[in-house]
Amino acid sequence: MTITQIDAFVRKVESENLAVKISLKSREPFIGIFVVSKDYEDLKSKNFWRIIGQKNIQNYQTSKDVNLSRIYSGTEITSLKLV
Repeated sequence: MTITQIDAFVRKVESENLAVKISLKSREPFIGIFVVSKDYEDLKSKNFWRIIGQKNIQNYQTSKDVNLSRIYSGTEITSLKLV
């Protein structure tokens, strides 16, 4: 997906930390939330995105620790759907 497509989706869901089903080209789909952190604009310019996987969502919501996230390439993302 393109930077514009992903950014528009993230802006729509980020204020509520909504869970998203993320489908990738080379991996099984998974559920996670996008993280808008201080490096968001830098990562976005390179089409990279911080995503917290489902097993770490509760920990992230209490600690806000971005180290619980993984960085994914937007070119690998094929679709995004609200869960």
